[in-house]
Amino acid sequence: MAKVAPVDPETILADHGLLQAFDEATRRRIAAQAGPRRVEAGKVIFQRGDPGDSMIAVARGQVKISTYSQDGKELVLNIIRTGEVFGEIGLLDGEPRTADAAALVTCDLLVLKRETFLSHLEANPEVTRRLLGILCQRLRRTSAHLEDSLFLEAPARLARALSHLVGAFGIPARAGVCIDVKLSQQQLGAIVGITRESVNKHLGAWQKAGWIAIRNGYITVVDADALAALAGREPEV
Repeated sequence: MAKVAPVDPETILADHGLLQAFDEATRRRIAAQAGPRRVEAGKVIFQRGDPGDSMIAVARGQVKISTYSQDGKELVLNIIRTGEVFGEIGLLDGEPRTADAAALVTCDLLVLKRETFLSHLEANPEVTRRLLGILCQRLRRTSAHLEDSLFLEAPARLARALSHLVGAFGIPARAGVCIDVKLSQQQLGAIVGITRESVNKHLGAWQKAGWIAIRNGYITVVDADALAALAGREPEV
């Protein structure tokens, strides 16, 4: 097994827009206070109702944020990638978690405790403004997700989700743009709010049409314009 390069907390935190508002000395102190945590693929990081006592940065990996209905149906709210943070709501109000977080792949995380972070936040109002901006972005994304679920048909919702994933995780591939996050059809359905069978049906049709290609569980978007037209929006790049 290849060795994994060590994680430098200061570098990870410095790259994040929220923490760039701190001066270098403060970032260094925060990095020294951030606790490293490794979570294996598929393992739960926290669950809805757990204490909201920290904000977490993804140093390496991908994290799924989701919620469940009373009958166990999953809805994926967001996928957090390397260099991003999650758990900001609990960081601000200290209330219980509002959703579940689980590792899609083996993740290296940096845990910033609420009491430690708030002490730095109070002395840096610019960071407070940036944090509010991030929370507003999350709220807008959630509102758009709800609007899609209410007003778009299943094929358009799935096409829109793939376009978004291309914008967030796309890497150049020989045939187009590969979505560099491995999601099962069940997980794609949980993002869009449709059944696995419906996802399978539409992906199969789009493969035959030459819009996408699937290999080893990874989806490559070959014809972004066709998907964007179905989704009713411009292609994301």
